[in-house]
Amino acid sequence: MLIPLILSGGSGSRLWPVSRKNLPKQFLALAGEGTLFQQTVARTRQLPDVAAPIVVASEDHRFLAADQLLEAGVADATIVLEPLARNTAPAIALGALSALQRDAEAILLVLPADHLIGDTAAFVEGVTKALPLAAQGWLVTFGIRPDRPETGFGYIRRAEAIGSHGYRVERFIEKPDLATAASYLADGGYDWNSGMFLFKAARYLEELEAHAPAMLAAVREAHAKATTDLDFVRIDRDAFAQAPDKSIDYAVMEKTTRAAVIPVSCAWSDIGSWSALWLTGNKDTAGNLREGDTLAVDTRNSLLRSHERHLLATVGIDDLIVVTTPDATLVAHRDAAQDVKKIVEQLKAAGRSEHSLHRVVYRPWGSYDSLEEGSRFQVKRIVVKPGAALSLQKHHHRAEHWIVVSGTAEVTCDDKVFLLSENQSTYIPLGSRHRLRNPGKVALELIEVQSGSYLGEDDIVRYDDVYGRA
Repeated sequence: MLIPLILSGGSGSRLWPVSRKNLPKQFLALAGEGTLFQQTVARTRQLPDVAAPIVVASEDHRFLAADQLLEAGVADATIVLEPLARNTAPAIALGALSALQRDAEAILLVLPADHLIGDTAAFVEGVTKALPLAAQGWLVTFGIRPDRPETGFGYIRRAEAIGSHGYRVERFIEKPDLATAASYLADGGYDWNSGMFLFKAARYLEELEAHAPAMLAAVREAHAKATTDLDFVRIDRDAFAQAPDKSIDYAVMEKTTRAAVIPVSCAWSDIGSWSALWLTGNKDTAGNLREGDTLAVDTRNSLLRSHERHLLATVGIDDLIVVTTPDATLVAHRDAAQDVKKIVEQLKAAGRSEHSLHRVVYRPWGSYDSLEEGSRFQVKRIVVKPGAALSLQKHHHRAEHWIVVSGTAEVTCDDKVFLLSENQSTYIPLGSRHRLRNPGKVALELIEVQSGSYLGEDDIVRYDDVYGRA
């Protein structure tokens, strides 16, 4: 059984301000149809005899992953929730243990959820070539044939040939400087390290037992104590916290004697920076990659990205990244794109929310957009999915006014339950137990005006919640 294992634990710092902790890049539509996560899932469906995927995701992103799987038409995936980040080696061990519950001979295709692959046929061909090696017990990685000297990727040095298409890995190499990367390109025996792997689930655990036994023991215990919550598998936090924080490269691939590489040319990118996205995109005649409402005068070789209902105009610039969102704007030189994460670090240190939250925040029931905020008031646009409901809750410090813009709202306020239709409104007094539900078949949209002494999202006491948050 060939089982895709999709790793979706990214933190969203390198493509700020569009990608953030609560909405990292794998869940964004950055290039092509659908989000990067959905594109990754769709690619696996092109493989012959492929089973339902296993997704390892952060608890914070569980409903994003579930919703995007449903949008992609995948209803049979297993979603395993990491209680905290522990890098790729423990995450893959979780996937391997889950796969072995399905099939003792399961072969795992390990794929990061946030990579872009432009040539799906070449990707499928590479996996097909790697399957015989995986069946023979090799731990196969996919090396991307380099087309330029690149300092942002690790490299793999190929050794002697194995079988018809593969090579034994001589060594893994950290990100080089430009001169070294140029020598690797001229040599022809080096590939970029893609972070994609194929191996038997049992073989990976054997190698982990040999090279990182404490990690395997912690992950086994965490997986054994897992519980089921709605459609998710919740891993035991205390046990998983004991697993060392290590990547698969450091924990296994650099130590095993059975590492193999299949070279592929599939228009791959890890979208590790805005410059990387610029390289992959369709540019205008001046070399600009433009997204959204943009005007460019005397502008060359730049990435311009605007958000909805916002015009971005540039004059007389070269080699820049200009990205706007409703609450933040980034201007950077393309050569400095890797340093965007320093902005995120400064935002964290200052206690600002822009490193983690967008103005639009997604919830399992829908979303809200903070339109305006001032002393003792806040205005939000709330969208509730058909059939969805917010928790039964109360607030200690604020009252709320709800005005229905479209759709139908079922309102619970203390002991009253009633319906509101378009253009109708209601008042939720401070301290009242209340709930908002969409009983209709179209989205419910309303405007919420909050007023009170404290308007933070943590002023919520939940009594009942269909999403397990009470």
